Amino acid sequence: MILIPAVDLLDNTAVRLFKGNYDEKTVYSTEPWKLAEGFERNGATLLHLVDLNGARNQIGVNSESISKIRKSTNLKIQLGGGIRDKEKLEYYDSIGIDRFILGTAAVKDPALLEFALNKYGENRIVVAIDARDGIVKIAGWEVDSGVHYLDLMDKMQKAGIRNIIFTDIAQDGTLAGPNLKAYKEILSKYNFQVIASGGISSLRDIMALSSLGTPIPMFGVITGKALYEGKIDLAEAITSLGAD
Repeated sequence: MILIPAVDLLDNTAVRLFKGNYDEKTVYSTEPWKLAEGFERNGATLLHLVDLNGARNQIGVNSESISKIRKSTNLKIQLGGGIRDKEKLEYYDSIGIDRFILGTAAVKDPALLEFALNKYGENRIVVAIDARDGIVKIAGWEVDSGVHYLDLMDKMQKAGIRNIIFTDIAQDGTLAGPNLKAYKEILSKYNFQVIASGGISSLRDIMALSSLGTPIPMFGVITGKALYEGKIDLAEAITSLGAD
């Protein structure tokens, strides 16, 4: 399992939201590219980058920061937030983004999902499935889709999706620990490469996630707030996973 540090961009600053609430944000850096550089120095190989403005259809607000992050690091980057048309996919491909995260589009636009898979391949497409009380939220987690996350996973498996990120929104930004029960169920039912997100508070949480999954293990875990607040040492955690 790999550890994936997160940078969430809002108005060109690195922030964390509490349970996805834009009104409950903490700003951690006004130079988010420096965070990415630090993650690379400490052994990370993949960066989780989210355009929170883009998720709300505020297009282009974070373009400068996204470009600086891409140019300042050799990390692979998976990016999401507002990728809802071919033009945005093609733009991010042109600036060197490695993996594209589709959330709202995965629910609302199966044709775009099919296009993305056919053009970029299953290894570069990641579907974000973000749920509160079992129901998938879209459009920056502000709109209720009416779809249960397991029903969406059934559709994604049939569509040929290989990579998913599952977030229990009630845990996100809380440092309350991950929803281990949900991840265990997902790993037992599907053959996705699953990335866990939301609530990670300690190395213990990371190791608990790494022990889930038979025969398919957890692929990765995203952490942001716990890194920023010093609850997890990135280099130590990466070393621990390597020794597991």
